[in-house]
Amino acid sequence: MSINKKELIKRVSQQVSYDTPVVEEVINVTLDEIYQCLKEGESVSLRDFGSFYIQVKRGKTSVFKFNPSQKLRKLFGWSSTYKGES
Repeated sequence: MSINKKELIKRVSQQVSYDTPVVEEVINVTLDEIYQCLKEGESVSLRDFGSFYIQVKRGKTSVFKFNPSQKLRKLFGWSSTYKGES
């Protein structure tokens, strides 16, 4: 099962009790900023979630990478040193 962006916006809107258009705008701007950072060669780290980055291989070939946080690793039973709540 998976959810799409519209469903994610709806769920977040319910959690924070904000109107859906407000949450949609925040999510859209957040994603745009992540895209821009990656385009400029910057990595993006979201605490307790993970890091996104672009790795250049063999000159000009770029590979998108995601490194999950220790909390996310623990949630799925992957090797983790995370000690907090999962």
